Amino acid sequence: MLKELRVLQSKLSRRYPGVECSAFGDSVRIEGCMEDWEEIVRCGKYAAKAGFRAVINDVKLKDFTAPAMRTPAVKDYTLQGLTPDVLIIGGGVIGCSIARELARWQLSVLLVDKEDDVAMHASSRNDGMIHPGIASHPGTLRGEYNVRGNAMYDKICKELSVPFERWSNLILYRERWFGLAARFLFAYRQKALGVPGYHIGRRRLVEEEPNITDEAVGAFEYPTSGILSPYKLTVALADNAVENGVKISLNTVVEGMKTEHGAITEVQTNRGTLMPKLVVNAAGCFCDTVADMAGDRFFSIHPRKGECCILDKDAGPLSQRSMGLIGLAAAFSTSKGGGIMRTIDGNVLVGPDAYEQPLREDFSTHKSNIDAVMNKHLPLIKGFNRGQVITYFAGIRAASYEEEFIIEGSERVKNLVHAAGIQSPGLASAPAIAEEICKLVLGRLGGKILPNPRFNPVRNAAPVMAKLSLEEKQRVIEQNPEYGVVVCRCEGISKGEIRAAVRAPLPATSIDAIKRRVRPGMGRCQGGFCSPLVAELLGEEGIANVTKKGAGSELFVGELGATQMEDGKND
Repeated sequence: MLKELRVLQSKLSRRYPGVECSAFGDSVRIEGCMEDWEEIVRCGKYAAKAGFRAVINDVKLKDFTAPAMRTPAVKDYTLQGLTPDVLIIGGGVIGCSIARELARWQLSVLLVDKEDDVAMHASSRNDGMIHPGIASHPGTLRGEYNVRGNAMYDKICKELSVPFERWSNLILYRERWFGLAARFLFAYRQKALGVPGYHIGRRRLVEEEPNITDEAVGAFEYPTSGILSPYKLTVALADNAVENGVKISLNTVVEGMKTEHGAITEVQTNRGTLMPKLVVNAAGCFCDTVADMAGDRFFSIHPRKGECCILDKDAGPLSQRSMGLIGLAAAFSTSKGGGIMRTIDGNVLVGPDAYEQPLREDFSTHKSNIDAVMNKHLPLIKGFNRGQVITYFAGIRAASYEEEFIIEGSERVKNLVHAAGIQSPGLASAPAIAEEICKLVLGRLGGKILPNPRFNPVRNAAPVMAKLSLEEKQRVIEQNPEYGVVVCRCEGISKGEIRAAVRAPLPATSIDAIKRRVRPGMGRCQGGFCSPLVAELLGEEGIANVTKKGAGSELFVGELGATQMEDGKND
């Protein structure tokens, strides 16, 4: 270890003057100060090649102070003194997958998330693609869990009533020499990872995608690729976990931990102090922060941001698959380079890009980035144009400096398990990661833990009126007339569907929470017509303080009294 440290320090001194390295167990910590964030990330990646377990990057950005993590304003003691067998920190697709998997056993499980709903960060801010696995490097956890998780989605989505389709992924290329060279690379990955795929030439490509750009002379096609709504999946996982006994506490932030004799004894939150037997760290971009609270920060996260745009449904029929046009650099990159894809709901998603920045909760979009995304990807399909864009969004990926998943029990803390560094293809990998974390949890808890005899993997899902035939709609409306009252014209969403979302096992309590579940506001008008009606329904369901996305986004400041309304009439 000392020899490796000396070698790394010598290299760092030449390449990054002022940066010092030291050992933290079998990881390496780098410290110093730089004027450019991308240089800090490059320095961390350089250190990651030195053979240590992981990199703790404590190099500071000059004249920059990171904003504090956004936390809920609520303060109460509703969780005070609880002693769950398992505490899961993080309500993204990973945390919710783990919660559902643990519900198969006779365990008390509590999931906490600091936001007003699940899937508020990366799990609602990605393209929804279930990657086939070909972009991952053989021998990595990212590759292993991607392929394993991909194969599990048909069964899981059927159980959870989550729409899922296997639409091929096309890796396009423009130079014939690249196609010849890439055949060897992809053939190796296909065999090593167990990913079925094949090469198609220009003639076959045009048959499959008649509107494809003239630049694409061929493609590699991967039929196991899939597409779904990532936030609908996460909500469905949470719903089914709750149906099977898991408790979920939202607006709950972990503020600190107490450890004794190498184990977590207390977890302090804004809603009281918990005493779990075991903690699962699935905190996304804050997983290294949670690890630090437990005295086990052996890795660092560098937030990688990506921006996307969404095209209206009239663009959907122009393309049938997900695709991206790549060159030699992209074939070996840790980021897949983005592209275009028809979403499960019929829109087209364009992007994302990928760039390093130090903010973990910055979901802003920028004209320059969106312009670059559109300039790069819209030309892939003839007929796509900027006038079809209806909205934009951004997400943050929780990348470690090793660009690898961290799925393991802590070496320092007996009752801590990490599901950390889960960036793309985290969505595709989620079911397999959950299975592995469940095994680790059961092993660390010890003793004889029995299966849950009442576990039911099938979610009790409400009807989706837009997907039903006329006869099926009629039968639903006969049972509940509110399913015949349209609230969202763009998406055909009924009053009955919105009420069902509010009354679900994990209730939707804000405009955006309703939007994630049943799509009012996701059409061309982006909520201009339906948002007031959704707010009215939330009020009718007993939600007194209607918000767009939780505390701080209140839509109303009070009620007008009779005198005020009369005064208004006289104005």
